[in-house]
Amino acid sequence: MIFRQLFEPVSCTYSYLVASRRGGEALIIDPVLERVDRYLQLMRELDLRLIKAVDTHLHADHITGLGALRDRTRCITVMGAQSKVDVVSMRIADGDKLQIEGVTLDVLYTPGHTDDSYSFLMGDRVFTGDTLLIRGTGRTDFQNGDARAQYESLFGRLLKLPDETLVFPGHDYKGDTVSTIAEEKAFNPRLQVKSADEYAALMGGLNLPNPKMMDVAVPANMRQGLYQEEVARHGWAFSAQEAQGLPGRPDVALIDLREKSERERHGVIPGSLHVPYGELQENISAGGLLHELAQATAKYLVFYCAFGERSAMAVRAAQDAGLARARHIQGGMDAWKRARDAAG
Repeated sequence: MIFRQLFEPVSCTYSYLVASRRGGEALIIDPVLERVDRYLQLMRELDLRLIKAVDTHLHADHITGLGALRDRTRCITVMGAQSKVDVVSMRIADGDKLQIEGVTLDVLYTPGHTDDSYSFLMGDRVFTGDTLLIRGTGRTDFQNGDARAQYESLFGRLLKLPDETLVFPGHDYKGDTVSTIAEEKAFNPRLQVKSADEYAALMGGLNLPNPKMMDVAVPANMRQGLYQEEVARHGWAFSAQEAQGLPGRPDVALIDLREKSERERHGVIPGSLHVPYGELQENISAGGLLHELAQATAKYLVFYCAFGERSAMAVRAAQDAGLARARHIQGGMDAWKRARDAAG
């Protein structure tokens, strides 16, 4: 197992790089824009391939590195289903599994700091974002924060984990790097309360100033989209309405880039081939399944995913590989289903 805790000193943010082995797939949690070059250097040194970049919630104190990492590595960006960020590649929900090669994280919805806050449990450790800090908890007074919801996330979810579970937070302002559930139960002053009302009163009395970066960070972090219009301007996109006529066309091969769990939850477009995004490069390279399909049949390869981001990247990659008839469905499965329903 490869595990690195990385620190950004201006916002006191911790980011976490995880992989099962050298030379394998990696994911990163809560990357910071200013540290993207360092993350990529470390991944080169460890011979890692970044597959997923994850934010625990919409950050107000720094600009996320999700967009920059996506643009430079074509990784999948991940946030919670409740997030208002314009476009991310994958949205996760409570009870999901977040997976890369050799690594599985259990997804825990832990709202309260914000309404889109998530934690991630990986074996003996939990990444708590800003929900549970070392000897503290995340503030609840902006971005749809809710002290009572956070109380339930803490006492109903996180503090029920085994006492020996390691706690890795999204921030620390005192120099601490790790704690345990047992330590936080015993020594965290904000957890020494007897009810949600008492906790809400405690959090309501903090009167903290807004984060210095809030007016810059929140709008910037809301706009992580790939701007699929650029792909459309090349003529490489079908609108969701146009895509209603694609199933069954003999000159079209529909390619679903989503993961198995996404397909099970949200359904598929009839007749689609399943090629998970992580396997795309080998499939569009010479000798790969999609490359050979395109060469043998002259079909349009029409990619789709959840919201259009992975498929837009797939079109660019396929075009770079010489597959000139690569296209995608703008807005992904989400837009396709809305267009289908609107058409009756």
